Amino acid sequence: QKWRARAARVIPDGSFGHVRPEYYPPAYPQFYGRAAGARIWDVDGNPYIDLMCSWGPMIVGYRRPEVEDAYRREAEQRELAFGMSPRAVELAERFVSLVEGADWAMFQKNGGDATMLAVTVARQATGRRKLLRATGSYHGSTPWFTPIQAGITPEDRANLIEFAYNDVDSLEAAAREAGSDFAAAILTPHRHDTDSDSVPIEPGFARRLRELCDRQGAALILDDVRAGFRISMAGSWAPLGIAPDLCAFSKCIANGYPLAAVTGCERLRDAAASIYATGSFWYASGPMAASLACLEILEREDGIATMNARGTQLMEGMRQQADSHGVAAVLSGPSAMPDLTFQEGAPR
Repeated sequence: QKWRARAARVIPDGSFGHVRPEYYPPAYPQFYGRAAGARIWDVDGNPYIDLMCSWGPMIVGYRRPEVEDAYRREAEQRELAFGMSPRAVELAERFVSLVEGADWAMFQKNGGDATMLAVTVARQATGRRKLLRATGSYHGSTPWFTPIQAGITPEDRANLIEFAYNDVDSLEAAAREAGSDFAAAILTPHRHDTDSDSVPIEPGFARRLRELCDRQGAALILDDVRAGFRISMAGSWAPLGIAPDLCAFSKCIANGYPLAAVTGCERLRDAAASIYATGSFWYASGPMAASLACLEILEREDGIATMNARGTQLMEGMRQQADSHGVAAVLSGPSAMPDLTFQEGAPR
């Protein structure tokens, strides 16, 4: 409570974005002091199991020694060098070798950076403006996608056309509306909108989206920011046999260190090279070294299988707990990304 009071004096509303104070009851822990493995401790010393994975970035555990050692070794040499580190090249090679349909990679800091870059590349490559997205989907807090439109002008979203997730008729109508100005469509691997249950992608819908993009010369962007390297090491639609033209990653790719990535196919390479997109910290090499270590751990330890097994165990346990207490709970989503909501009240 002391930290909340201090924050309220110097930070608008005390905090912002997805940790705004109105999202938390007064007694809910909002300030944290340390973390290790799967656990976090608030500033009062109370321990918790972090089933949220720090809103997604943690995947092999807080303070995982191999990741921390890789970051420290790199930071001791050049963390913010004047130019590129060899780690950038090595990590791009790693992404290209792992991700289905990837011929190149570029690195950023946040998921919003990655989706924004992907859309910009698509528009440059096609010379078009219209962007298709599913109603309610979250792709970052940029003016194009932010769910809270305070401070956003209608012009910011004038080239956005929405369709209903998994609804082929709605998708086809959106593509017809875009017509010859159809630059790209962006979609999450499964529907995981805020304040709603997760819904699997219907393979036929995904294939139809791929067909429409191919037929109309538009780019297919997969927003794998949340799900990337949790569903498949080759990209979340690789099990469907569908390769996007552009894929946006972030969250867990560096196990808590700030990093995002966009991978793309060969035909979009020149467009990616011609746009201007950068940031003062985009070439920081410490997070890239951490990412190399994180990806190595996921491959070596078969992280996908482990997450599926532990996620299944967690979902079954929560169902049993809900039933035993007579609570109407809904468990949804892939087992590596469990989602819990209550039929009465807000999602938990």
